[in-house]
Parts: sequence; C-alpha cells; structure tokens
Amino acid sequence: MRRFYQYTLIALVLSVIIAACTNSEPSAIVTDTPNHNAALTIWWDKGFNLEEDEAIQQVVNDWSKQHNAPVELSFYTADDLSQKAQRALQAGNPPDIMMSNSAGKALIPRLAWQGELADVSDVIEPVQQLYPASVLDSVALYNNTNQKRSYYTVPISQSNIYIFYWRDLIQQAGFQESDIPQDWDTFWAFWQQVQDNLQNQPNQTIHGLGFSYSVASGDTYSMFEHILEAHDVQLLTPNGDLLIENPQTRQGIIDSLRWYTQFYQQGYVPLGSEDWRNSDNNTNLLNRTVVMTPNASLSIPATVRQDTDTYQNKLGILEFPNKPSGQPMRYLDDIRQAIVFADSENQKAAKEFLSYLIQPEAIENYLKAAGGRNLPVMTSILENSFWTNPADPHLSTATKILLEKQSRPFYSIYHPAYSLVVQENVWGQAINRIVVDRVSPEQAADDAIQQIQQIFAQWQ
Repeated sequence: MRRFYQYTLIALVLSVIIAACTNSEPSAIVTDTPNHNAALTIWWDKGFNLEEDEAIQQVVNDWSKQHNAPVELSFYTADDLSQKAQRALQAGNPPDIMMSNSAGKALIPRLAWQGELADVSDVIEPVQQLYPASVLDSVALYNNTNQKRSYYTVPISQSNIYIFYWRDLIQQAGFQESDIPQDWDTFWAFWQQVQDNLQNQPNQTIHGLGFSYSVASGDTYSMFEHILEAHDVQLLTPNGDLLIENPQTRQGIIDSLRWYTQFYQQGYVPLGSEDWRNSDNNTNLLNRTVVMTPNASLSIPATVRQDTDTYQNKLGILEFPNKPSGQPMRYLDDIRQAIVFADSENQKAAKEFLSYLIQPEAIENYLKAAGGRNLPVMTSILENSFWTNPADPHLSTATKILLEKQSRPFYSIYHPAYSLVVQENVWGQAINRIVVDRVSPEQAADDAIQQIQQIFAQWQ
C-alpha cells in the first residue's frame, strides 16, 4: 500500500509538471527598462520542470546586471515556439534569440538555408576547440542566399535516446537485471516476456513496452529514426543526396515499419499509444502502466530526482542493444541550439549574451542548475565528475553513451528539406496508418516514400 501511494504521488507531481509545460501562454521575466524596444528579446523552450526555467532566468539576470542591459525572456512550449517564430518572421518582428529543443531538426536548417539567421561564427570560434567535431558539424548549416556553409546556430546542450524501466517490475516478473540480453531480437523479446509473466499474475494489466505510435508525438519520430538506423537503412548521403528510391532502402523501410508496429498489433503496448502526445510515454512509465519506455532526454529521472530511492534504485536506465547485424548501435546526435535572427534589432547584444552563456563555467553551471535533463556539448565538461560519477546511474550512463558510442547527425543537417519530413512527422503518419487504418507496411512505406520525394522535389 505504501508503494501504491508513493507512485500515485509521483504521477500527481508529473501531471502538474505536464500541465505547466503544455500551457500555451508564455511565462516571462522582464527587466525594467524605460524603452521596451531596446530590450534584448529571448524566446526559450519552456522547461520540463521549474528548475530549467529558473536556471536560464538566473543566467539572464546575471548577464543583464553585468552589462546594464535590459532583457525580456519569454518561455513557450516547443510547438508554440516554432509556430510563433515563423509568424514573427513573416511579420518582420522576430525575437533576437530563440532556443528550441525541437527546432534543430524541424525548422532551423530551413531558416539557415533561407538566409533568416545571423552567422554566429564569431560566437563559436573563440571556443571552437572545446567542441567535438560531431557537434560542430551539427551547427554548420548551408545558407543558399550567400551560397556557403557556416555556423548559424550555437550549441547549448545535447541529449540522446535512452531506455528507462522499473527494476522491481522485472523482478516481480521473475527476472534480474543481469537477464536483460544485449542482442537485438532477444532484447525486445525480453520485455514481451516480462509482460506475459506479469499479466499472468492477479490484477496486473501492465504492458511491456512504452512505444509511441502517434503523429502528435516527437517520440514516434525519434524512436523510428533509430529503428531505421538499427536496420542500417540510409535515407540520405552526407552530401544530401536522397537514396529513398533504392529498392534496398525501400525494403529496409518496410522491414522497419513491420518490426515497429508488430508490438502494437500483438498487444505489447497500451491501447491509446496511437494518440499519445510528447509527454505520454513519460506519464505511462511513471504511472507504471508500462515496464519500459525509450525517451529522448533525461526528463523521466529528472522528474523523480528528489525521491532518492526511486532515482537511485527503482528506476533503471539502459543503452540500446546491438543492431540486428550484431554491430553496436549508432546514435543520432540531438543538439539543443540557440539562434540569432538575421533581422534582430539587437544582434550585437544577442551575440554577447550567447558568448557569455557558452563559456565553460557558465554553461556547466546552467545545465547543472537545470536539473541535468540535457548534457553539455563540450567534451571537457562531460568528463567532469558531476556527469561521469557512477553514483548517479542516469547521468553517468547518458554521458557514457555520448563519450563512447558512435553517432551521426539527424538527416536535417544533410539537407534542409528533411526538416519538413520531421515537421510533418512522415514516419509517424506511416506508423499510425498501419496500426489505426490497418494498411500494410508496404503501402505505408510507399506512401511515405512518395511524400518525401514530393518534399524534396518542391524544395527551393
């Protein structure tokens, strides 16, 4: 009974957090200024928890006082932020700075291509040697207006896709952590067996897998892009050439769609996952309706960080298993980025603020204060004990993946047209049609391929 109330409390806390994060109204901190138009305007992704918002507010306050410069900082949810930014651009009134967790894949490459962003090489180059090449590659974008590639975004933090699970539930199903396999097929079959064992017990309806199958959730897209990578399906070359017409690529997409949707069809994910939104995989894990879920940040452990027993002992974190080929998994770099708009009225101040923020001590203090949901992009910081200490199972595992595992950029970096594939969640549409409309994986793959071809054909 005590355990029931403990998890109910966790779910209640999460529901409050989610309600705050999905509120479309911005929250803001505004420094007093007699001339509002002189304020440096910053639009920032609303954090998953209050710590994140307070952390960037503190950075802004410190910089504002040091430079005697007024700043207006506003927070918006991820979807609202991208849409609001595009409307502001059309109206000719963008903010000076925007930082978005999702725009790096779905919007920023297009803005750079269209000449909407300021070149921030003068921000990055003084500390360029502190970034790994993979991070620099992710922020070096092509500007079609001046026909050159340069730094058009400032890397702030990074994350990856991790697997979270309940240790006590796999023990209740008769297993130990050491029983979790590392090869592809038996790894996923393990969670199916956990569900079977649990559902054979009285009053248990828990599901083994917390996969998302909806168009509305970015988790669907993020997970499926990793499934394509696991099956060695290459959609674009680093030069941006589309490979999707290749018969081998088509078959790989079909196989990946069939693999991913089989778990829904076999009843190993909750009904309703075809309608999940971004926070619903978190909610279902914390409500213990699923045993495990993949998630593209450390937001789940960040939610229970204050409950030491849950954070340290009950909630587990895993890397992805080896690919079906037996090779180690290659991860997709997910870089959180800040941009300065080319039409910024305070471009000099915007660059000065970002230069201040990315100094190693400042950026590390900010990310620590933000609760560790996202990790540093500078290798020297990642190697610090705060991030590598095995006493913190979540941060140390996430850091190990970033330091030791192979990775590549998301395809939006290779070609900005792919950002529209992300924005429209083409893979989410294909997956949803299979599980809801019951079209075949072949039909869903062909429709997705045609949609992607049309996006690229219309790209200018």
